[in-house]
Amino acid sequence: MIDIASHMADKLRTLREDGRGVALTEFAYSLPIVLAIGGWGVELSNLALCHLRVSQYALNLADHATRVGQATSGVTSFRENDANDVLRGAKLEGTGIALTTRGRITISSLENIQQSYDTQPVQRIHWQRCLGLPSGAGYESSYGSVTPSAGSDGTQSNAGITVPNGIGDPGRLVSAPANSGVMFVEINYMYKPLFGTLFVAPRIIHYTASFLVRDNRSFVQIYNPSPSAVPSTCDQHTA
Repeated sequence: MIDIASHMADKLRTLREDGRGVALTEFAYSLPIVLAIGGWGVELSNLALCHLRVSQYALNLADHATRVGQATSGVTSFRENDANDVLRGAKLEGTGIALTTRGRITISSLENIQQSYDTQPVQRIHWQRCLGLPSGAGYESSYGSVTPSAGSDGTQSNAGITVPNGIGDPGRLVSAPANSGVMFVEINYMYKPLFGTLFVAPRIIHYTASFLVRDNRSFVQIYNPSPSAVPSTCDQHTA
């Protein structure tokens, strides 16, 4: 019995002094922590990059919408084709994040114009055009919605809605200059986390952008000359 006990003690002493495999054991213990920190960093980086992309898409779209149109005798007419083109451009830019599948784009023509039926300049959302599959709260325009026919002709019945204080988030309201207009873009996009809900929950990324109209644009209506285009009105939900 004494020999057995002595032998066991020698084995335990040898095991205690044996340093082989220590690094591997320590790595096994630390691996879950390293993976968690690494995954968290990757998720936050992806979320930040997605914010940057959506913000840039909104800026680019607002910028493009102020430049396009058909000029005749020094006056530019903004057409349904132009609206469709800039929306398709945004869709192509956002292909990598499925922008129009998981998000919704709204262009609003914010104008401060005296129309033929006005007695003075009125600030209004004259018309809106949209693209994107999602619908409902969090995706539709946060600053007011007009009818699909708004702006389709120069009549008061399709004048849109008045917004005397401008549109935008509190403390960041955007107003159009007198006798001019602003292209106001809103994008609401559902972020899908890389690791499910492990680090962050799915959330709607919301960005707006606005640019002054840069040409001598006619604000009477949004035109649709022959051959006519199908308007991207906001009652539709297509990608």
